[in-house]
Amino acid sequence: EVQLVESGGGLVQPGGSLRLSCAASGFTFSSALMYWYRQAPGTERGLVAWISNGGAVTNYAGSVKGRFTISRDNAKNMLYLQMNSLKPEDTAVYYCKTANYWGQGTQVTVSS
Repeated sequence: EVQLVESGGGLVQPGGSLRLSCAASGFTFSSALMYWYRQAPGTERGLVAWISNGGAVTNYAGSVKGRFTISRDNAKNMLYLQMNSLKPEDTAVYYCKTANYWGQGTQVTVSS
């Protein structure tokens, strides 16, 4: 059974940082493209970043480029999203995804 479990969300002030984690199991993690998505209230879920199976290739939404970094540890079956210089508009539930599988999401709130 595929499982994706996000953690690391919380409340942070504008300009702050958070690191999200996604623990993966039930599939061959090292062979899988991995994604981070986010969904703010009243909006559609949108792609934040993705990373190739080996980690050599990454891509970001324009709104987070230069502030967020996606990474993975294939030895630990872990996906990460380092978020720096956070803005109130980054407030959303963040999800990790592979293929058609989604995690339960972790809430990130950026507010003073």
